[in-house]
Amino acid sequence: MAQLNLTLFVIFLSLLFSFLATPVEPSSLKRQRNPKTMTYIESSCNGTLYPNLCIRCLSQYAKSPLNGPQHLAQYALSVSLSRALHTKGYLLEVAKELQVIKSNKREYLTVQDCVNQITDSVEQISQAMKELRRFNQHGSSMSDKMLWHISNVETWVSTALTDASSCVYSFPGNRMSKRMASIKVKAMNVAQVTSNALFLFHRYASTYQKAATKITKKP
Repeated sequence: MAQLNLTLFVIFLSLLFSFLATPVEPSSLKRQRNPKTMTYIESSCNGTLYPNLCIRCLSQYAKSPLNGPQHLAQYALSVSLSRALHTKGYLLEVAKELQVIKSNKREYLTVQDCVNQITDSVEQISQAMKELRRFNQHGSSMSDKMLWHISNVETWVSTALTDASSCVYSFPGNRMSKRMASIKVKAMNVAQVTSNALFLFHRYASTYQKAATKITKKP
């Protein structure tokens, strides 16, 4: 029974955090959303692993026209960075509390590992956003340097996703304290929004990668 209750608690926290971490807009602002932009966000998010989460996170950017997949990729990475920073702050607070009370060394070490992993995610996503800005400065002209930028962004976002997922996997099964369950849910949310961001960047970059393939095939 206790195990079932904890499972339900984790599910509840996951849904609650997903909604609370997404800014709630007043109805007046919702009416200001650009219908075409909202439709574009919804159709783009449908290809992600977590489409509902993707739509909720990106709908805050639907007040004005988007410059296609470029802006969508930038905004998705911004969401990912914001969630990672929030989770990092929470983890640091929990680690500090556990270090003071010294009640459970195993929990403290697990949380400390997650601090390191989510901190790495923050750094990787930050690097990816800087690299994406450099990539966008090249315009629409195709070059080997652009492919290099694409590879860098993909590598950094993929690594950030791996780091966040590693934190989630630190809490196997359902036997854990409610505090550890909260950490698992927050780390899971970081992994999910980062997964969505990676998909949306792939979608954006695929146009350039296809163009590069056509160029190399020319006799």
